Amino acid sequence: MKNKPTLAVHKFTSCDGCQLVVLNLEEELLALAAAFDIARFVEAMSGSRPGPWDVSLVEGSVTTEEEMARIRTIRAQSRYLAAIGACATAGGIQALREWVPLEVLKQAVYPAPEVIAALPRSTPASAHVRVDLELPGCPIDKGQLKEALLSLARGRIPALPCHAVCLECKRQGNPCVVVAKGIPCLGPVTRTGCGALCPRFGRGCYGCFGPAEQSNFGAMREMLEGAGLSPEAITRQYRLFTAGASSFKAAGGG
Repeated sequence: MKNKPTLAVHKFTSCDGCQLVVLNLEEELLALAAAFDIARFVEAMSGSRPGPWDVSLVEGSVTTEEEMARIRTIRAQSRYLAAIGACATAGGIQALREWVPLEVLKQAVYPAPEVIAALPRSTPASAHVRVDLELPGCPIDKGQLKEALLSLARGRIPALPCHAVCLECKRQGNPCVVVAKGIPCLGPVTRTGCGALCPRFGRGCYGCFGPAEQSNFGAMREMLEGAGLSPEAITRQYRLFTAGASSFKAAGGG
């Protein structure tokens, strides 16, 4: 196939887990390699070529001045920019710094905090540039990733599911962990994509894929209170992987 679209994978502040999902496509990597000319993927190849690129995948949140400049450069050199994972779409676990002074965290974590140059907040790519597609999750789902990449290779933005995890549980016949076990679960307000992994094994949803569309956070609070959670415990439910998502932030008390 001649003139294949170019693909670049860019890392920002993250654990690299969503890039590993790309590698974990395994045999399906052959379809990816057939559809794209992979120009940059530091996790998987030693060489890289500069832009412009047809498709850029951005993993990780923006947490430094250098990253703020780099995300703008990537946007200017990319036809399509897709943010992948909770860090790139909602700030990630590092967005928890919003509720603790950065200097306090630096003193607690680093032996030489004075050399750490970080922004006070961890923000998603969309806070700085236009994003064409967001793949939520911690980590992302490889099925959604494959669909997104093959769609972008054809110049099409894919439609991803945005309903709640609860619907996924109903489809699979999973017993509701709230009703059956009294376990707190964010499934009613969390976007599907994980295949209801935690409820399937008897655990409450942690909100890894961020807020679902048309979520009723008032009813969610009543349910969590009914499960015996204090206001502080309810706040902690929302302050995990996608704490920086605006609706989760509001539901957790801002």
